Amino acid sequence: MAAKTFDMIVIGSGPGGYVAAIRGAQLGLNVAVVEREHLGGICLNWGCIPTKALLRSAEVFHLMHRAKDFGLKAGDIGFDLDAVIARSRGVAKQLSGGIGHL
Repeated sequence: MAAKTFDMIVIGSGPGGYVAAIRGAQLGLNVAVVEREHLGGICLNWGCIPTKALLRSAEVFHLMHRAKDFGLKAGDIGFDLDAVIARSRGVAKQLSGGIGHL
C-alpha cells in the first residue's frame, strides 16, 4: 500500500468532524476523514437523528388520535413498529449518504 500524505486528518465524521473536513478542503488542504463505522458518527446514525425521527412518528400518531380537534375523521388508528424503525433508519441512511457526497 502506497503511503499518502495529508495536510489535515479529521478523526470522526460527526457534526463537528465533517464540517471541519469541508472547511479544510475549502482552504485548499488535502484532507482525510477517519471514521470507524458510518459517516456522520453516533449522532447521525444512532443518536440524535434516529431519535428525532422516532419522536416525529410518535407525534403524528398522537395527532391522528386528535383528528376530530382539527375537523378531520380518522379510524382504526394503529402503528407498525417495524415500519417506524425502518423509517428512522432510512432517515439516518439518507443523511449519512449526503455527508458521503460532501
